[in-house]
Amino acid sequence: MPSSTANWHWKNKNVTPWAKEWFQRELTAIVIEGTEGNVAISSVRIDEGDVELGQRKSKLITIYDIQMKLDWQGATSDGTDVAGKLSIPEVSHEITLDKLSDYVYNWTLDTVSSPAVDALFAFVKTRLPPALEAKFAEFPAALIDTHGKDLTVSGQASLSGTPAPTEAIAATAASASTTVPKPAPVKQSQTNINTSSVVKEATFMAASDDLFGLFTDERRIPLWTRAPAQSAAQADTEYSLFGGGVKGKYVSLTPGKEIVQTWALSSPTWPSEHFATLTTTFEQSSDSTKVTFTLDGVPKGMEDEITKNLEGY
Repeated sequence: MPSSTANWHWKNKNVTPWAKEWFQRELTAIVIEGTEGNVAISSVRIDEGDVELGQRKSKLITIYDIQMKLDWQGATSDGTDVAGKLSIPEVSHEITLDKLSDYVYNWTLDTVSSPAVDALFAFVKTRLPPALEAKFAEFPAALIDTHGKDLTVSGQASLSGTPAPTEAIAATAASASTTVPKPAPVKQSQTNINTSSVVKEATFMAASDDLFGLFTDERRIPLWTRAPAQSAAQADTEYSLFGGGVKGKYVSLTPGKEIVQTWALSSPTWPSEHFATLTTTFEQSSDSTKVTFTLDGVPKGMEDEITKNLEGY
């Protein structure tokens, strides 16, 4: 397969073991000092969560959500040894890059309280989070630098398969600003293409109204696509998902019940100007909701690829 085509396919690589080593190495190098004393991180544990690098439409995307536990130790200005623990329930792409919420820090002091110990503990809670967050901001770039080449198929000096520059990822971490591209105008579907239908079902432990919003609300879509989106969630308006990787127009929307929309994949393998129709239905029961995705108009020969995309994303 030519590199220009191969790099459009959606691929993921799990790099959780590497991430654990990276955080252990980088975070234990942190030392903070002040008039109250000094503190360093002695150990880092990641017991829950996964770290992956994904490629979609020739773009490398960091995908991670982990729970972190740290041990810290130091000494007060009068020489008293102090130790404690820190739990961070979520270190994720959504917090580090998208800035959808703030980091949460749960502190524990293991040393008996005294004025000098309490002063150092207050110093740690103020000074350690900025140092940690500076390292968290470096992680996405390190992830892409180390593993991006494993997902990108190289060609003859082709920019289509080039990983996103490290500087761009670092800038995103610092500014958390995202420009949402406007989808290209939706044109009429070609009529001389042999097509078929793909149907997938999934059950979610959530209310149908909540799922409906997750699939149509422009502010919530990036929570699961991890990419820019445009969606007014109104009939006869255009939408764009995965930074333009999927586009179309809403036909009808019935909150909590059904979404009908035209659907096209921005890929060399998808016929130009051809649009399928995706119908998403929601059937809520007492404790879950069954969601059925019916995509009519899939070009013959692309059924397996589209099925994998629906299953994975």
